[in-house]
Amino acid sequence: MQLLVPRQPAMGNCCWTQYFGLHRKEGGLMQTGGSSAGSKGFTACPRVHDLIFWRDVKKTGFVFGTTLIMLLSLAAFSVISVVSYLILALLSVTISFRVYKSVIQAVQKSEEGHPFKAYLDVDITLSSEAFHNYMNAAMVHVNKALKLIIRLFLVEDLVDSLKLAVFMWLMTYVGAVFNGITLLILAELLVFSVPIVYEKYKTQIDHYVGIARDQTKSIVEKIQAKLPGIAKKKAE
Repeated sequence: MQLLVPRQPAMGNCCWTQYFGLHRKEGGLMQTGGSSAGSKGFTACPRVHDLIFWRDVKKTGFVFGTTLIMLLSLAAFSVISVVSYLILALLSVTISFRVYKSVIQAVQKSEEGHPFKAYLDVDITLSSEAFHNYMNAAMVHVNKALKLIIRLFLVEDLVDSLKLAVFMWLMTYVGAVFNGITLLILAELLVFSVPIVYEKYKTQIDHYVGIARDQTKSIVEKIQAKLPGIAKKKAE
């Protein structure tokens, strides 16, 4: 079976960047409408959209439950222990099924062969073309991330660098209260709950988000007006 490699979109057009309303410009980051960008972004990723909006309750419940149990396990045990237990559980199932089918075949004197023969015959070889396609898609994101990092740390735009500094300062307080696994658990809970709540109360949420966005924009404009370098750049 040949592995099919889907064409990866550019980073500026990927579903996650559009959903959160972030687009890259040569001079900085531009904020777009969150709700409209979200709908366009998820059009490009219908599987993700259907998953986090609980279109198929069984599939979403399985993914949500599995990942949540995994994260909770990592919070209680080490990574080595969790991986070891998972492999032992999987081996227990496959070995038990293999022995069971062998006993059934011996009793019934049938020659059905190996119970996993159909899966053993599947060609899962990753072709060089598929590997290069994955690498090229990953390099696009890596290069854009490197450019963004250089912009922020070399202060191409003072306001963007100050935003990063304030965000990192706030994260020091978050890190003092939560560890990485706890943040991942909270992030998963938000990912699987916020979209469905937003879909239900879209009008009210958009109203208050619009008010907050206007106030934030007004504050940023006032700060930019008081910074000589930014004001001079805008005048030019």
